[in-house]
Formats: sequence, C-alpha cells, structure tokens
Amino acid sequence: MSRQSPADQPRTALPRPPLGQLYDIGGRQLMLHRSGTGGPAVVFLPGAGMVGLDYLNTHDKVAEFTTSVLYDRAGTGWSARAQLPRTAAEVADELHAVLRAAGVPAPYVLVGHSLGGAYARRYAQRFPDEVAGLLLLDPFHEDLHAHGPQEARDKLAQMHARDVPELTREQLRQARDQVAPLFETWPLPVREPLVEHHITAAWKAGLHEDRNLYDEVADELRNAPDLPDVPLTVITVLGHDDTQAQLWSARTLRRINEAKTALHAQLVASVPHGEHRILDDAGHGWLHEERWEVVLRSIHDLRAGTA
Repeated sequence: MSRQSPADQPRTALPRPPLGQLYDIGGRQLMLHRSGTGGPAVVFLPGAGMVGLDYLNTHDKVAEFTTSVLYDRAGTGWSARAQLPRTAAEVADELHAVLRAAGVPAPYVLVGHSLGGAYARRYAQRFPDEVAGLLLLDPFHEDLHAHGPQEARDKLAQMHARDVPELTREQLRQARDQVAPLFETWPLPVREPLVEHHITAAWKAGLHEDRNLYDEVADELRNAPDLPDVPLTVITVLGHDDTQAQLWSARTLRRINEAKTALHAQLVASVPHGEHRILDDAGHGWLHEERWEVVLRSIHDLRAGTA
C-alpha cells in the first residue's frame, strides 16, 4: 500500500501552534496543550480530519477538575509532518513518548473519538498499566466494514482509490462558510487558525489517515490482546451529521448505524466494567460539542470508577 501524502513534502519550519508547546520526540516535534492539575489526567485522541484544538471547549471544562491534555498526531495539526497512513501501534507509541516528554504522569483516562477510539484501544493494549479508563466517542470498530452495507464498502473503495483533490478558489470559499460557524465559541486567537487549518489541510490528512483503517488498523485490533480491566464507556451517536448525510443515502446510513450500535454493544460487553450510552440527538463529527455535557459526565463517571 502506498503511503505517499502531503506529509512527504520537504520539511519546513513548523508554524507556532495557537496554544500548546512543541515537544521533540525522536527528532520529530509534536504539539501538546496541557491545562489543569490532578489526576488521572484526561487525554483526548482526535478523529481523522480533526486536531487536538477541536476539543478545546470540552478540554477547558475538564481542566476545571483534573489535568486535561490535547495533542496532534504526527502528520496532523501543528505537529511535524509524517508519512500517512500509520499503524495504530506507531500512533500509540508516539503518544506514550510525548506524554512522557511533557511530564504528564500516568495513569490516563483516554478519550478517543472515531479513529482516535481505535488508537485509544491500541494504547490500552500496549500500555495497560498506564490506562485508568477509556471513553470512546462513536469509535471506529474493526468489524464495521464487514457488517455494513455493500454500498458503503463500494463507495469507500472508490474514495480511497482516488487522489486527494485540490480545492478551487470557489470551493475554498464555500468550505470556509461551512467551517467558520463551527468555531464561533472558540477563543479569538484560536478560531481563525483552526478555520484556516481545516479548510486547507486537516481534511486532507484525515483522508490519508483513513486509508489503512479497514485493513491494517482493523487487523491490529483483531489480533491484539484484550483490553485491560478498566472502566470503559462507549458513546454511540445516531443523530444527523452533515458530512455523513452527504456521503450516504438514508437507507445506507440507517444500516450503518444499526451495525455500529450492535458492534459497540459487543465491545462494551467484552470488558467487566463497560457502559454503552446511545445518543439520537448528536452527529458523529461534533458530538463533543453537541452533547458536551454527556461527554463531561462520562469522564466524571469514569474517574469515579477508578477511585
């Protein structure tokens, strides 16, 4: 499988992140933003096409009662370029290294969203003694591709076979009009850099990260050890999502949601202390904003379960 991506272009100096610091990890700089005190620390793992600062509002609320951490994987956000896609083990090892470099002590409550949910599980499998709990926000499941409708499999194959397009000036303007309202409540110094990054780079990185999701990353999860015996909460969302509504017909989306709900329930049942929360009024991409209070309550509950 080819791993060529925009991250393979010649190295240039990294732009300064709107928040956070750059930490050197084996010659590669990664952005990490830390707030609050106490433990266990809560660490957010973004979904594909998203960056750490997308979770800033929830992060700030978490930081009121414990340490909260946002970061960008290599090849995304304000971290160094990297060849994409990557294995879940590579991402987990990198997160392990940057948390140590930043002096964030274990154990952690990992909050993994979508693709980040797969990476959170892989981290827990590789470093079980460092994980106090897992909150998976509408996470990727390794068997969803096989259990989903054929239409979805065919369309994903077509998407992954195409080169990542360059947007026209008009498409960039339309993208800005769509993205800017998402960040209206972000602090002003963060808002514009985030909007600009999303319309020019984040979505491209997300497409590249996804390209090994249904084979390489899925096989990693299938063949990995069981999750450690720590509290696990999975939030499944069934509400409207603009991106998914553009991709799938209503019938296909309904079948995807049925398969996803069943697989999430199986995941919860695979551990001694699991809880499944289903939301029908939030979409996949921004559930941490649409239902932030559920996310926050789930983090509180997980931390209480680790006491």
